[in-house]
Amino acid sequence: MSSEYIIRMKGIVKTYPGGIVALRGVDFDLRRGEIHALLGENGAGKTTLMKILAGCLEPDEGEIYVKGRKIRFKSPKDAMKNGIGMVHQHFTLIPSLTVAENIVLGMQSETFIKDLKLDIDSIAKDIKRFSEAIGLPIDPYVPVSKLSASMKQRVEILRLLYRNVDILILDEPTSILSPIEIKELFNSLRELSRKGKSIILVTHKLHEALEISDRITVLRRGKVVAVIEDPRKISTEELAELVVGTKIIPQIEKKPIEMKRREPLLIIENLKACDDRGVMTLRGLSLKLYPGEILGIAGIVGNGQKELVEVITGLRSAIEGRVIFMGTDITNKSVTNIIRLGVSYIPEDRVVRGVALDLSVAENTVLKDHDKEPFCKRGILNPRSIINFAERIIKVFKIVTPSVKVPVRTLSGGNIQRLVIGRELSRGPKLIIAEQPTAGLDILSMEYVHKLLVDLRNRGCGVLLISYDLDEILKLSDRVAIMYEGRIVKVYNNPKEIDVKELSKYMLIGGI
Repeated sequence: MSSEYIIRMKGIVKTYPGGIVALRGVDFDLRRGEIHALLGENGAGKTTLMKILAGCLEPDEGEIYVKGRKIRFKSPKDAMKNGIGMVHQHFTLIPSLTVAENIVLGMQSETFIKDLKLDIDSIAKDIKRFSEAIGLPIDPYVPVSKLSASMKQRVEILRLLYRNVDILILDEPTSILSPIEIKELFNSLRELSRKGKSIILVTHKLHEALEISDRITVLRRGKVVAVIEDPRKISTEELAELVVGTKIIPQIEKKPIEMKRREPLLIIENLKACDDRGVMTLRGLSLKLYPGEILGIAGIVGNGQKELVEVITGLRSAIEGRVIFMGTDITNKSVTNIIRLGVSYIPEDRVVRGVALDLSVAENTVLKDHDKEPFCKRGILNPRSIINFAERIIKVFKIVTPSVKVPVRTLSGGNIQRLVIGRELSRGPKLIIAEQPTAGLDILSMEYVHKLLVDLRNRGCGVLLISYDLDEILKLSDRVAIMYEGRIVKVYNNPKEIDVKELSKYMLIGGI
């Protein structure tokens, strides 16, 4: 790693409409060839700072220097021209196009024009040579829809490198990868840094930041509170305290599961269903979930988890098999019927499926019960009851909002997640479908959500936990089921005895 600074951001200030101050005079620098981790709680300003560096936002105050030259970006295209590119947490690839087509999409070059058309074969050959030369080999002809999550991420990185980007911003790059894929990614990042590329890693996983980074910057409430020059000299506990400003005291206490004979709460038998393209994604899946347990579903993204959740919650039809909840067959029943039986759902996409962004915080807390007393009587809403309930939710679930009357879109991602969880858990559910419940949350919010799920489990609620975060699965689950190509290929009855390498093989290839 060079001591030369390739990026220097000085006194960056950013205030959003409504007077929300996201950045309060932030200094951040990046050296040539280094991997620099950026940590902080939700709302600390990480994303805002990186969006400014990537040209997505303009600062109110402050200066940006790239390779010693003062620059003010007007767009991501400006940032790209100066060698800066960002790989977002949610991939922006077009599934129906090939790797090569995705990589050159939007490029303006006459190099591969032949008879007024793109010479895709020449492009593919050039990308193959390029990818192999930089240590990220890939088949340029394969459609992106057929790639694993780690390979899609590789395409995103290649797309930037192919445009001569030498400063990479990676936003939560390991959130959907298996342990083996994470190791491969880190090896690739180290190789890129050795070749002079500079990498900013935005992450909530402290142990990963300590493992991969050369330096760590910690943001809190829009200010830099620490720059760790040598991550080898700080512990995970010390780093966590810097991030949140206080010591993290684990509050999770899992009571022993009652070992008496129990009837399953949820039974899934030979379930088959197709994805949005009509391709069979669930291929005869069977499992059981018992009251008072957390059953973790582990697997690489795209192995049918989304379709499984949608069939259980009534959002997708099964073409074969049964879903039985508390002795009642709920296969292909309506969403409303399933909700009224006592099923709560924490969706992965909290913005699309969790809330109505333009409705108020109060209105969102009663989205699923707005037609019931005390919120509604004889078809007329009772605003006072709705506001009182919303205020209780805000207090109990520690939602940061200026008022119950503001639109939900004004809340941070972490507070939207707390609102969704508060609403779902306050309904007195018998079954909770928790899909990526802590995705994108900071360490303090993660601990809080984990405690809520375990508390409900301790009170006899069944929890089906779908997460791509293996640490989360192993921490919370009483049993772990591995999902591969639409089937359950392995069930571990004691997570404490799991061999992670063996588990990873089940996740990646369906067996050992």
